Amino acid sequence: MKRKQICSLVTGGAGFIGSHVARHCLKMGHQVVVLDDLSGGFRDHVPAGVKFIKGSITDHKLIDRLFEQYRFTYVYHLAAYAAEGLSHFIRRFNYNNNLIGSVNLINASVRHEVKRFVFTSSIAVYGAGQLPMDEAMVPQPEDPYGVSKYAVELDLRAAHEMFGLDYIIFRPHNVYGENQNIGDKYRNVIGIFMNQIMQGQPLSVFGDGTQTRAFSYIDDVAPHIARSVKIPAATNQVINIGADTPYTVNELTRVVAETFGVTAQVTHLPARNEVAHAYSTHAKAHRIFGSDKSVPLATGIARMAKWAQKVGARRSPKFKNIEILKNLPPSWTK
Repeated sequence: MKRKQICSLVTGGAGFIGSHVARHCLKMGHQVVVLDDLSGGFRDHVPAGVKFIKGSITDHKLIDRLFEQYRFTYVYHLAAYAAEGLSHFIRRFNYNNNLIGSVNLINASVRHEVKRFVFTSSIAVYGAGQLPMDEAMVPQPEDPYGVSKYAVELDLRAAHEMFGLDYIIFRPHNVYGENQNIGDKYRNVIGIFMNQIMQGQPLSVFGDGTQTRAFSYIDDVAPHIARSVKIPAATNQVINIGADTPYTVNELTRVVAETFGVTAQVTHLPARNEVAHAYSTHAKAHRIFGSDKSVPLATGIARMAKWAQKVGARRSPKFKNIEILKNLPPSWTK
């Protein structure tokens, strides 16, 4: 295929953020190819008008065939198993999927002279005790998920220096909204809460619920990721992206419950080994993309709740890749 029309690869495009990025790329006039193994995504999340290919980024032979066939202009890499807490117990799985799979894409991008490689990293790279998290800080990840994300960031910089591969690295955080996998009990707390409410279950809160996060609605994140390839100031930059206002998990339980018209019934579980407070600065993102106001938490949750009630409660397949049982939270062994 000759590179006449812009052709973009979106990995993880049947998942949450990836499906929204794919949709925005279509709006920009791109031909879009989605690669997803459906381990955490759903076929009905893939936007109409894209070419869907079921497969894994860990399959380097498949990756090489796709790059040879489609001659991608841009790569949007969103495929990952993004479970920070669980990553301690799935180290091999984490590094194979989140690091080695990314390297397969970087290799192919270098060989086929991709114009821009857009990578969704995470604020998990910062670790604890660095608040507010700023791009100028030296990352100190504390879990294997954060380590894998930071390793990919470093590899992209090395590929740029050695081969001229231009990149854009986004560090989003606690993104929620339509198409999130609400059936996954290991990650995405807002989705977990909604799924529990729709099944008449109490809300599971690890620890005392005073840990804080800045929850980011999908429409404050995905459009910027998609259009970043058209903004020269974003090239070869690391950019925090998301909401500015942190909330406690206890506050979150109240907002989600009120949205569904119920009183929050909470079960407090033993605290996990996780960062207590996580929120970042976004001055750089505002300079590059503009100072659009973010969607308020209550508004975003109301939009997501409307979607969740339409699709109904979901149950994800049992995760079968636990490698270490020592110190695994009891609620995850059920």
